[in-house]
Amino acid sequence: MPRIFDNIDLSLLPALEETLKVADRADFCVGYFNLRGWRKLGCHVEQWAGGEGHCCRLLVGMQKAPEEEFRAAMSLVQTAEGIDNQTAHRMRKKLAEEFRAQLTVGFQSNEDEEGLQRLAAQIRAKKVVVKLYLRHHLHAKLYLLHRTDPVNPVVGYLGSSNLTLAGLQHQGELNVDVLDYDAAKKLAKWFDDRWTDHWCLDISEELAKIIEESWAREESLPPYHIYLKMAYHLSQEARAGLSEYQVPKIFGNRLFDYQTAAVKIAARHLDKRGGVLIGDVVGLGKTLMATALARMFEDNNSAETLILCPKNLVKMWEDYRHTYGLRGRVLSLTRALQELPDLRCYRLVLLDESHNLRNREGKIYRAIQEYVERNSSKCILLTATPYNKSYLDLSNQLRLFVPETKDIGIRPENLLRKIGETEFARVHQASPRSLAAFEKSDFPDDWRELMRLYMVRRTRSFIQDNYASVECPQCTAVIGATEAACAGCGRQKTKGERRFLTFEDGTRSFFPTRKPLTVKFEVDDQYAQFYAEDVVAIINSLSLPRYGLGNYVQNRPHQPPTNAETKLLADLSRAGKRLMGFCRTNLFKRLESSGQSFLLSVERHILRNCICLHAIENGLPIPIGTQDADLLDSQFFDEDAEDTAGESSDESGEAEDPESEVTWTGEFGFANEFSTQQVFTDSVKPATPAGAASSKPDGKARAAQVYGIYAKKYKKRFKWLAPALFSPSLKKDLESDAAALRKVLAKCAEWEPDKDAKLAALVELLTKRHPGEKVLIFTQFADTVRYLERELLKRGVTALLGVTGQSADPTGAAWRFSPVSNDKRSQVSAEAE
Repeated sequence: MPRIFDNIDLSLLPALEETLKVADRADFCVGYFNLRGWRKLGCHVEQWAGGEGHCCRLLVGMQKAPEEEFRAAMSLVQTAEGIDNQTAHRMRKKLAEEFRAQLTVGFQSNEDEEGLQRLAAQIRAKKVVVKLYLRHHLHAKLYLLHRTDPVNPVVGYLGSSNLTLAGLQHQGELNVDVLDYDAAKKLAKWFDDRWTDHWCLDISEELAKIIEESWAREESLPPYHIYLKMAYHLSQEARAGLSEYQVPKIFGNRLFDYQTAAVKIAARHLDKRGGVLIGDVVGLGKTLMATALARMFEDNNSAETLILCPKNLVKMWEDYRHTYGLRGRVLSLTRALQELPDLRCYRLVLLDESHNLRNREGKIYRAIQEYVERNSSKCILLTATPYNKSYLDLSNQLRLFVPETKDIGIRPENLLRKIGETEFARVHQASPRSLAAFEKSDFPDDWRELMRLYMVRRTRSFIQDNYASVECPQCTAVIGATEAACAGCGRQKTKGERRFLTFEDGTRSFFPTRKPLTVKFEVDDQYAQFYAEDVVAIINSLSLPRYGLGNYVQNRPHQPPTNAETKLLADLSRAGKRLMGFCRTNLFKRLESSGQSFLLSVERHILRNCICLHAIENGLPIPIGTQDADLLDSQFFDEDAEDTAGESSDESGEAEDPESEVTWTGEFGFANEFSTQQVFTDSVKPATPAGAASSKPDGKARAAQVYGIYAKKYKKRFKWLAPALFSPSLKKDLESDAAALRKVLAKCAEWEPDKDAKLAALVELLTKRHPGEKVLIFTQFADTVRYLERELLKRGVTALLGVTGQSADPTGAAWRFSPVSNDKRSQVSAEAE
């Protein structure tokens, strides 16, 4: 009776191995051959001499996929199977590609490498000969072992097991052994008939070459070849974009080469993934590139574009839309909340300054996200600062067009390697190939891999190294970015030479050589008193309770919080260290900017403490602003909004400051801009004439006035919590900080611009060292901009304009400052007339 091998009760592999030990040659016929599966049997073949009669002959049959066989069987048109030389060559090439693909799948172990190297060596030594049977599709699985035994010279195994690890060891297979002499002899003849068939082709050489060119090769690859291989695959997206897309003709030669490349690569991302983030650093032309990309999408898809931008950039985008014939509409973010729910479908949404949309709980964010999802719109995001303080800044922008559960094709491999896939699934309950999975990772490499799929970002140094040319100082020939030496005289290009890009009219735009120089001035008494030890000590010792309200929440308040209040309390930062640190640092930064900005910030801080104290003392809800450390970072926000800014400023940069409704006077403001002698009042100007005597309400009354404005006109701009939810220490620390900051104001009572040595040095720089020249003055804070504009005008520097993040028309200011480079000479001249 034959033995039955089902790989459950009895496995085929051990039986084959035992028989191979006593055999001197073998004939295998299989429908599928796995190169790595050979290592289980290869060690037993090694003992044979090789050559005819002393080797393993392996016959591999070509198979159709089950669905292909079904279609052929059901087809109304039945064709006779046949083969010719062209078909044979194609099938031989196809199988070779399949074998090559096998080696790219799965983990590459040392055992696999050793087994593959042994197979290649055995093929070269003629111990293994592999043929491909092409006359017809062959599904047979037959293993014949020959030995020098007159009674039982051939042992056969017949069934369903292919020559793979799964086929030889795993369940789901069924095989029997064939020991009958006559049956084994007939099976041997059946094998020989197919082995000697005209359409049975020897593919041993191809297999050996595939292994010897793979990762299992015995000779190590040069590191440079590995680098080229990695570069080839990493640049696949960029190469596809450069070859498949064309910039619309309306742009002519307006785009530099680096901009054209960026547009094409971004187009690939936009088509393939539904969105792209253009994150080039400031000054590289993101606006023009985004316009070209939008126009390309419109031309190719007959679609229209909705451009969403901060209010002060609407004019600029309207100009670009008109100039390059974009079909669509420009809408400010302040109008988006009202209009998006009922706005008609735009298939492309372009979002400028997208870094403002990093709070996915905000109303404007949700309105945009819902609009994109509802209309299946593709998205172009523009920002020079895609990453601020957290990797979530990146994912929140991507979530505008990428659902958190969507399969994005990659995983946070570093995170999964650290905690394991099983633990990740248990703890996070998210698909590892989703945006939600990446949000769990703090590994920079994971985020770099993610953003490679969605972001196009270059720096100035990258542009200079890869796109800029230089002029040879010997023969004046142009040396291209990719050339190492001058083609005319052979002179080598040096690193310090000035590089340039060429405009469409042939003129050159040189990258400026930056020379940082320090303008020194004597530190006057005004600045010196701010840096005194006692002032610095006061700032460092502040409790800053408004930035760590979570530390003051009572565990068991007398009146339990409502459901809404419970959610607000849960959102408060328990530690508050990051917020407190930013606030303290911000005060010192404002002092570094100008004494006037510092004093304004101190007075506002006192005022806001007093507003909270007014609420506590009168049992009124405490107004709580956005608890977001980014809001206090002067790198992104130039206004002294502190924690009273609401959602709008966080998302669009366009929020009005509630305190702008009041006139800064008295203890909480500077009379004549910089004194501390008048009264803080409501936006309605006092009837008392300037200079006349007036009654001065105390600090509590002034705080009550501002609280009334908050509660009446800006209630939705704050979150409100009952004071009974907080411990008494909150009031104590608010009072302590306010008293400490009053000491600072008492010591530095008023700011006198005429004694400002730093301002005087700037005036000298403008009027004596660079008179008549264009000068850009950068500062971190809007208060300093307004101070400088006012004081420079007083000192005769009249051809100037101050621009901040809240300016109504920064585009017009840029056009007037640089009308030639912005192609606005005629428009600026007309406005001047």
